Amino acid sequence: MKPKKKRKSYKTVNRSPGTVYYKGKKKSTVTAVDIVNFSKETYHKIETQNVEEAFHFKGNNQVTWINVNGLNNTSEIEKLGIHYGLHPLTLEDIVNTTHRPKLDEFDNYLFVILKMLYFKNETELVYEQVSMVIGEDYVLTFQEADGDVFDDLRERISSGKGRVRSLGSDYLMYAIIDAVVDHYLTVIEVFGDKIEDIEDRVFEADSDSNETASTIQGLKREILKIRRSVLPLREVINHLDKLETSIIEEKTHNYLRDLYDHIVQVNESIEVYREMVWSLLDMYMTIISNKMNEVMKVLTIMATIFIPLTFIAGVYGMNFDNMPELHYKYSYFILIGIMILIFLMMLVYFRKKKWL
Repeated sequence: MKPKKKRKSYKTVNRSPGTVYYKGKKKSTVTAVDIVNFSKETYHKIETQNVEEAFHFKGNNQVTWINVNGLNNTSEIEKLGIHYGLHPLTLEDIVNTTHRPKLDEFDNYLFVILKMLYFKNETELVYEQVSMVIGEDYVLTFQEADGDVFDDLRERISSGKGRVRSLGSDYLMYAIIDAVVDHYLTVIEVFGDKIEDIEDRVFEADSDSNETASTIQGLKREILKIRRSVLPLREVINHLDKLETSIIEEKTHNYLRDLYDHIVQVNESIEVYREMVWSLLDMYMTIISNKMNEVMKVLTIMATIFIPLTFIAGVYGMNFDNMPELHYKYSYFILIGIMILIFLMMLVYFRKKKWL
């Protein structure tokens, strides 16, 4: 007996707004804090498990990037929130990993939620929420677990390459979002290759129908999940570009507009691949239907051929005494000959009609 699928629970926990309660699946035993403090001339990095070590970097006229891995230790998140003056609703959203991408504007900081997509072990697609707080001279990022798409950005900061060390926290915010969007493009390219592979399999005569159908269904679910994760970010970036705030400098808006073009390209590619998957499913069903029609046509032709032969055999199989043909010496051979003649005539007719 097939086991029943476990239903998802949508029960709402009765908690007051602003309660810092972790809602996620990745349970980290420790909270890893990576602190990068830099300016054009200086660079300093600390890896710790104590968020309090990040407190003395505030207000040092340099840019500080604090990345927190592990959200289930909510007390550490609250400490950081109190130090940087984060609103309770912001802390609540940070540890709630089911949010869609969004942007909130507060008096002294901006709060952005986005979804990070990347491949783990080259095959497993990871969906992870990244929450980001942007202040005048700091950026706080929060992730559920180790592993992200920011290695190249960290290397550019440590080596002093590019513009990150020369600009402020607003440009660091842009660079973080840009790294996420760049990996969207990588994920979409891999997804396009998967669609091309399954297209080839659909037209293979010896392909496993059940496996092909399961693969197409998996692609459909995957593209819908990617679409839900990526599509709202277009609105977030557009809102960021139109914000009038002292946190984002005027020259950073040029980079945000370029980033908006990239996310539009990603969304357009997702829509194209979404249509391709639906078309692929229709194509697969059409091919299966055609194969079934071919089988039915062969069975119908065979049945059509044997109907008159069965009729003749049935008539002369009746045990009536008043049937002169039954007592004729060559009746059997004549009947077999008539049957063969009917069979050949029907084959010729079907060939002429191109049904065979």
